[in-house]
Amino acid sequence: MSNLRLINETEITSDVSSVDITDVFSADFNIYQVTINNASLNSSTVAQLRYRFINASGSLVTASNYDSATLQLDSGASFTENREVNTTRTELISYLDLTPESSSVTTYIFNPYSSSSYTFLISQASAQTGRCYGHKSIAVLKQTASMTGFNVLATANSIASGFIRTYGLRVDS
Repeated sequence: MSNLRLINETEITSDVSSVDITDVFSADFNIYQVTINNASLNSSTVAQLRYRFINASGSLVTASNYDSATLQLDSGASFTENREVNTTRTELISYLDLTPESSSVTTYIFNPYSSSSYTFLISQASAQTGRCYGHKSIAVLKQTASMTGFNVLATANSIASGFIRTYGLRVDS
């Protein structure tokens, strides 16, 4: 029996600048896995994927309480590190480009529903934008509030297609 329980599956079929995934975090799980597969754009302008969280009252958390860092693995250049503190969303999670090129992301989110601890995430991604990229990311939302969902944001463009799946990770003792 699998320890991953599918909670939500969202398909993106038209241009959106961001996608809200609501009511997926609860007291049932402490760790969640989010996969974003075959995400792409209708434009040739490269976009960046980022996360924001949604609190228990249904509001998007846009306060400057996100700290994050990303290691960008570029097939055509040197690897780079990006760090941001006190921002309104996470650092770059992955790139997006025009179909048929796409991005795939796997993210683990820790303790989002807990109102007594910060929400952390770790993420890894692969993207094709003319060159191949890999991304390894870590982030924290420095708020001790209960989060019930998250938002996937594409900067500088719109997401045209893709699948977002959210799983709860069951831990047996």
